Parts: sequence; C-alpha cells; structure tokens
Amino acid sequence: MAGRWSRRLWRLVAGGACLLWAIVELSGATAGRAPTRPASTTTALPVRILQLNLCDSGIAGCYTGRSLRAASALIRAERPDVVTLNEVCRGDVSVLGRTLSETRQSASVAVAFEAAVDRRTGRAFRCRNGEPYGIGIVARFGPSPSRIDRDGAIYPRQDTTDPEERVWLCLHATADFYACTTHLASTSASVALAQCRYLLDTAVPAERARGGRDPVVIGGDLNLRSGGSPDAHSCLPAGFDQTDDSALQHVVVTAGVTVRSRRVISMHGTTDHPALLVALTVTVGTP
Repeated sequence: MAGRWSRRLWRLVAGGACLLWAIVELSGATAGRAPTRPASTTTALPVRILQLNLCDSGIAGCYTGRSLRAASALIRAERPDVVTLNEVCRGDVSVLGRTLSETRQSASVAVAFEAAVDRRTGRAFRCRNGEPYGIGIVARFGPSPSRIDRDGAIYPRQDTTDPEERVWLCLHATADFYACTTHLASTSASVALAQCRYLLDTAVPAERARGGRDPVVIGGDLNLRSGGSPDAHSCLPAGFDQTDDSALQHVVVTAGVTVRSRRVISMHGTTDHPALLVALTVTVGTP
C-alpha cells in the first residue's frame, strides 16, 4: 500500500502537480502589515481571508468561463491577505497571484497549487484546457519573510466511486502563520468528515511539528453543510474555531487566531458558490 501511494505521489510531482510561483517583493509604502518582528514579542495582526470555489475546470455543469474575472475584480475591491481557491486550473492561481500583487505593493506574495489526482490514471486531474486541476493559495505575508515553505498531499481516504481524489495544501511563512486550503469529497459526507479529521488531527499537527507552532488559518470547501449531520464542528479538535457561508465553505483557525467578522459575497452567477470573506486577528511571535 505504501509503495502504491509513493509511486502515485511521485507521478503527481513529476507531472507538474505543484506550483510555487513567486515570492515577490515590490518597492513602495507598506500596505497594512507590520515588518518582521523580533522573536521575543507578540503582535496581533489583522488578516482577511477570501475563500473562493471558482468551478473553473470547464467540465462541471457550474462552469461559466467568467468566475476567474469575477475573482480578480473581487480581490481588487476587497484587498484580502489570503485567497484560498478550490476547483481551479493551475494557470488561474498565477493570474490571481498577479492580481493580489498589484493590490499589495511592497508585500511578499506567495502562490502555490496542488493538483487533485485522477484515480483512473494516477496522475494530475486535468481541466478541459489541459492544465492540472485542483486547489491553490495566494497569500501576502510580511514584507520580508525569511522563509516560506509549501506542503501538500493526497488524503489517505477517498471515495472510490469518484475519479477525483482530494488533496490539501499549506503555505507557511516562518514566524508568521500557516495558510492552508482543501476541497473535500463532494460525493460522500462520511468521507469528507474523515478527510477533515485527517487534515486537522494529523496533517496540520505534523506541519506545525516540522515548521513551528505558528497559528493556522484554513479556508476551503469542506462539503460539510453548516448545521448538517455531520457538519464541520464534528471534526474540530479542541482549541480550533470556524465560521462558514451557511452552506459548504468554511474558514477554520487554530488557537492564536480570533474570528472578528465574516461576509458572504455574491459571485453573480459566475460560479455555484458565493465568496466567503473572513476578518481575523492572528497573534504571531513568542512571548
């Protein structure tokens, strides 16, 4: 079993499934973020996360071909710090990374992509245009992060009736915070719940064990309906909190992050999900 997963992940990487686009530093005035802090201090940072499911594969019935333009316009209008992306093609993430860079001059913007796995081939799932299809993150960290790490992987449990095998993805700026995303199984609530538990009980703790215990912010389409049975609260470990769009999209945070507000924003029929914009306070640094 371990060998099969290893071969599958190797094919995924070799096929160009992941993208760490650029760490961009631009000149000009700092846009709303304090500089890197000494390790002996704590700072409460305002962080706004925008969760989007763009349905942009070109395959699903919700595809309109207009959601990427709508997402770019929303990023320009709202100027979030983190954008978590589901149901996107790899090129979409680069486009939205450039958009965020334009709105956040003098900030470092990191962009990452993780392809879903096609069960039929063991390789990256593909959009209709041939690009890898999956999930992405566009994140603005401090103006001069010393290091940004990326990690992502396939879930060990999948719905075997669905050819799309689901994945998770995280970016971490050392001494700042982790930004993560996922798109859980849409065909089985029990599998979605198992994937959610794996992410929060296993993957996230492992990331923090390797990279440091900075706070974690997760945006994603969990496919666990708010108020349903099960819902996202069923997989939250002690110390975690969440908010949602009253449907399937959620923002989940660890201790050290406070949810201040949330807004559900219409995407005007360009995709089958609204946007979820959540304002957070993230406490970074060590006492």
